[in-house]
Amino acid sequence: MNSRHTKTDTRLYIIGAGFAGQMIAGDIKRKKIFGHVAAFLDDNTALIGTQIDDIPVLGPINNMASLLRCGEEDEAIIAIPNAPVERIRTIYEALVKNGFLHIKILPSISQVVNGTAHLVQAREINPLDILGRTPIIIQLTKSLEYLNGKRVMITGAGGSIGSELARQLLSGGAERLYLFGHGENSIYQIDRELRMLQSEGVGQKATIVPIIGDMKDRSYMEYIISHTHCDVIFHCAAYKHVPMMEENPVAAIENNVFGTKNILDACIKYGVQRFVLISTDKAVKPVSVYGISKMLCEKLVLEASKQASGSQAYMFVRFGNVLGSRGSILPLFMEQIKNGGPLTVTDPAMKRFFMTIPEACSLVLQTGGVGENGISYLLDMGEPVSILELAEQIIRFSGFEPYRDIDIKITGPRRGERLLEPLWLPEETPASTKYPKILQLQNVNSLAYPLDTLLRQLEPVCFRMTGTQEKSYRNRELLIQILSKAVSSYAQFLEGGSNV
Repeated sequence: MNSRHTKTDTRLYIIGAGFAGQMIAGDIKRKKIFGHVAAFLDDNTALIGTQIDDIPVLGPINNMASLLRCGEEDEAIIAIPNAPVERIRTIYEALVKNGFLHIKILPSISQVVNGTAHLVQAREINPLDILGRTPIIIQLTKSLEYLNGKRVMITGAGGSIGSELARQLLSGGAERLYLFGHGENSIYQIDRELRMLQSEGVGQKATIVPIIGDMKDRSYMEYIISHTHCDVIFHCAAYKHVPMMEENPVAAIENNVFGTKNILDACIKYGVQRFVLISTDKAVKPVSVYGISKMLCEKLVLEASKQASGSQAYMFVRFGNVLGSRGSILPLFMEQIKNGGPLTVTDPAMKRFFMTIPEACSLVLQTGGVGENGISYLLDMGEPVSILELAEQIIRFSGFEPYRDIDIKITGPRRGERLLEPLWLPEETPASTKYPKILQLQNVNSLAYPLDTLLRQLEPVCFRMTGTQEKSYRNRELLIQILSKAVSSYAQFLEGGSNV
């Protein structure tokens, strides 16, 4: 979200004279502090040459250079929430060619699609909006009906996925929205943003409750789950940066695995109705400690589902990379461009499956409503994207030419990385559901021995024990040894198989 206030004499051009553009224009007119709308720009020949609320409609959009004389402070707002990526890219290029330095866009999210659009939702355009495929549009107001009047908790609510879930959940009609996280700054920021959105009329009037805590604290998690009376939990919290977790493997298992177990145990004990784990492609034939930790989280959810009763539903949703998440490739590339380059790519053949954060979150929310207890789900990520090509596209988006203005440096794969992350095991045999982009997986056992046996072995490494087990505490070599015996793909990787 972007809240930069423009001067009252700034000319604003709204691209798209449909309902979203008209609502934005009305918002600007009422507030009188964001500048004034000089014109709509549209391709609809029935509108071109007319006026809407005394604002002229000019067009077609691609001919704007002959229609306008853009000033340095002028701003464009793209208000076509259902436009495909290709069209947004064309409009963006035309705006840049015409000299616009300030370009905002309304995101293609349910608050816009379902008939409400607010200026506060507009944000600076970025590469996500013009790269990749067109995201699927989900009517969230309908798909979130299962949350109406419910108490919903998001763990890791300050993170990229958690915060976007929270934004979209404003349209869900939840009675309370609990924002749980370990970092006070990130929880403060999403709490403040949601309250600002509500004050501007976005979404419904859920009571927002920020909660600071650590999911590794078993007693605290039991206290929180019991006292909040949650109906639904979306579990996003995790340590997730692969190289960092390779340096801190015990912390990865302690937080991700035992933290998740703490939450699940409390959910079963106090009757939480629906639990949705956010999982990752790195859990498939894992070659990193982070990947193993997420695979074990998936197993924990399936074990918890066996204890669920009645209308309870415990499930996980697995997907690949999301474009723009904190610490991911896109923010890194943008920072490297800002510093003059070079952009760093680990291998020319490196590919990843990508989805935008809003699309992934919409699908997760939909899955949370239609998903069944003990069933595993996978988001259809489309075709994998070349990281090298992505770097070249982002350089061009920034107005430079790859290898001439900004160089790209090949650095070599980091520990725990593969050239392509598989999304599923062959034996999981993904099958279509009646919901677009949501696939169902067959549950398989990929551990060498039972989960509870493995957890008992890992516990003294993560938590200080008395007696003979005390020497196991924080022993990373012992941890690696235990994990390699339990997970064959990790053992193969350690033995030198780089692409298992």
